[in-house]
Amino acid sequence: MKVTRGYSLALMVGVAVGVSGYCAAFAPLAFAQVDATAPPLCDTPAQKAQCQAEYDQLQQEIAEWQKVLDDTRAKKNTLTGDVSALTAQINKAQAEIKQRTVSIGQLQDQIQQKAATVQTLEDKLATGMDSLAKLMRQKNEAEQQPLAILALSSDNLSDFFSDAQAVDSIDRDLQVLFEDLRQTKDQTQKEKDVLAAKKSAQEDARFVVQTKQKQIKTDQDQKKQLLAITKNQEAEYAQVLAERQRKAEAIRNALFDLRDTQGISFESALQYATVAEGKTGVRAAMILAILSQESDLGKNIGSCLVTNIDTGDGIGKTNNSFYEKVMKAPRDTGPFQAITSALGLAWATTPVSCPLGKVYSSSRGYGGAMGPSQFIPSTWQIFSPRLQTALGVSQPNPWNPQDAIMATALYLADLGAGSQTYSGERNAACKYYSGRSCDTRRPTNYTYGDSVVKKAQTFQDNIDFLKEN
Repeated sequence: MKVTRGYSLALMVGVAVGVSGYCAAFAPLAFAQVDATAPPLCDTPAQKAQCQAEYDQLQQEIAEWQKVLDDTRAKKNTLTGDVSALTAQINKAQAEIKQRTVSIGQLQDQIQQKAATVQTLEDKLATGMDSLAKLMRQKNEAEQQPLAILALSSDNLSDFFSDAQAVDSIDRDLQVLFEDLRQTKDQTQKEKDVLAAKKSAQEDARFVVQTKQKQIKTDQDQKKQLLAITKNQEAEYAQVLAERQRKAEAIRNALFDLRDTQGISFESALQYATVAEGKTGVRAAMILAILSQESDLGKNIGSCLVTNIDTGDGIGKTNNSFYEKVMKAPRDTGPFQAITSALGLAWATTPVSCPLGKVYSSSRGYGGAMGPSQFIPSTWQIFSPRLQTALGVSQPNPWNPQDAIMATALYLADLGAGSQTYSGERNAACKYYSGRSCDTRRPTNYTYGDSVVKKAQTFQDNIDFLKEN
């Protein structure tokens, strides 16, 4: 569990040219098998034109089904209206799956082209490095002899000047080669960035296909249930509507757990998250998923109290076990004291996150993160002016659900979750946890991201259900 919230900046200075394969760096994520039609070939100019034409046709079809879906909203909660709406929703989702499948094919072709470009550039870098090594050896050999010795060893003045010019020529060649390597390295990185973006877009399209397939299955089951009800069974249909209302009410009233503070109703949490979505562009479902994930971690690790503001040492809130350096002093203990004092709280009785072990080490790190959003005090102070503006309050409170939800949304937006794509949200979740993008070499990192994406989909299903009921 990551117990710090803030920005880490690694500055790499100097010109270092290295050659490494791109395949491992951009290995695609594994997706569950999908039943959609295989992506069409979009390689040749004719195939590309056909793919684009099919994509445009499907876009028009999606728009038409959306219009049907909008028209049926007026007949909501009638048997005919709900069946029509489900039919339109199913057909629209099927068209979207076909469109995404075409998009996957188009992206696959672009990925192959970019991969080839990157490989060519890396081959060029490798060749340049060999040339650089040879020139450096020649320069070293030439500079071993001082000009005076070079002049004495030359048979005549013409040979001396020829040797001296050769040294100058090597210097000029080195300058030219260095510049060429710099440009090639920069171009290689740009192409790698484009390649990574293409792969993320392809992953996003596959995720949409999966999501739409699940939606179609749910809608088809519901449509089958409604079609089994004849017009003479309106009372039975009334029972279906009543059951929907009961389910909606249960969702609204369900307790939404929050870390280190009292839980609130899902309806209240959704209301706060919806406001945050409007200000940041991060989906409400994604905001709630992060807070839910943090709450689950809190249940496993527990909370601590700081007992020494000078050292940051503390104890477990429930078992009184000693924890060395719960919070980093004075970086966070000072802000923590200031935050609690401004809110009228006692720092010694205000819970924060526990570190991952009782004995401090550089690999263990610190705890000390506050409230549902799990910001460390120094980072909360950085976000405080933005929270004051977004919330219209003078003193944001990290243990207040509304404030914590807005803080989570602002941070997620900074991390790229506002893209509302699978890859963007997943990487933002991993960064929220560890400060790094999702990486299979760090299991707890990508596991956190995967869990958040799964929770977000569940929350989105509930949110969509509430909108319909």
